[in-house]
Amino acid sequence: MEIKIARNELLKSVSRAQSIIERRSSMPVLSTILFDASGSSVRLSATDLELGFQETLSATVVKEGSITVSGRKLFEILKESNADTFIIRERENNWIRLSDGIARFDLACIPADEFPLFIEPENVPMVQIEGDILADMINKTIYAITIEEAGYKLSGVFTEKISVDGRHFLRMVATDGHRLSMVDKPVPRIERLDLERGAMIPKKGMSELNRFASEGGPVEIGFKEKDCVARKENALLVMRLLEAKFPDYQAVIPEDAAISVRLKRFSLLDAMRKMMILSNERYRAVKITLENNVMDLVSANPDLGEAQEKMDIDYSGKRIEAGFNPRYFIDVLQSMQSDEIQMEFLDNSRPCVIKGDEDEGFIGLIMPMRV
Repeated sequence: MEIKIARNELLKSVSRAQSIIERRSSMPVLSTILFDASGSSVRLSATDLELGFQETLSATVVKEGSITVSGRKLFEILKESNADTFIIRERENNWIRLSDGIARFDLACIPADEFPLFIEPENVPMVQIEGDILADMINKTIYAITIEEAGYKLSGVFTEKISVDGRHFLRMVATDGHRLSMVDKPVPRIERLDLERGAMIPKKGMSELNRFASEGGPVEIGFKEKDCVARKENALLVMRLLEAKFPDYQAVIPEDAAISVRLKRFSLLDAMRKMMILSNERYRAVKITLENNVMDLVSANPDLGEAQEKMDIDYSGKRIEAGFNPRYFIDVLQSMQSDEIQMEFLDNSRPCVIKGDEDEGFIGLIMPMRV
């Protein structure tokens, strides 16, 4: 195989594959990118066996064929090159030569036939979502996925389609048992998707889908059996879904609120960051007290000291006092766009719900903790 290809286009594609390829694996071939050249194009493939990426690029194909290239080393070589054109040529005994006309690299590679077979699901119903909308949904949920190894059934974002008053929405929900984030967005033709029972997209898959979406422009997405498929221009992403039953999340979402206060998002975000200064693994709670038009925040650590901040609010009801993890507030508030947010409480043993007028369809829910 021998190809000549635009360096910038190749670098963009190889960059997309970096977080997919396995750097420490019992299968060295998973750290490579497969090049398959034919006609006037080259197809790049990368996989970790649970997540597959493929992209077709225009190229001058001098000699057709397939080779594998170390994904990490190719990325580093392309990044350091300033040339417009890049040449990749297969040599004898599983060696390849990479050149930009100035620098040259000879690398050992793995036979292409050892690369795992990439199977694209066929006849997948797809819908188109604007990249900024999809990225917003992912950013509003991905932080709430559990990081605990024992929490397999919570280790992804639950995705389903819902209908409210005749309107159809795509819903994403994530929880780690201590907090929950949920967002609904109207998506044209969402009823076409096979999401009657919902689907669990793993965190790594959501991160890669977010990369697609964050580049801007529309993204096509579809579901079939055990896979989620996403397309953007000439790039394809296939994500293996988690075979786990997501808990009944609606049971923990309060239907109404006894107490509701409004305040500036950045003011609360700054206050919570201050409460984090004295926290550690043992002491990481902030006590929130509402009384006499004041929200009082206190974070105490017996080993270090105490932090306190008072915020003016419009509240004259009964005194309420509850403890929360300030990190959870920071994660929710950073994902929002609203200048002013709404905090809702039932009592000190129920979750706090956070909403914002400019974050339509989104709620963040934080469970209380002992202080």
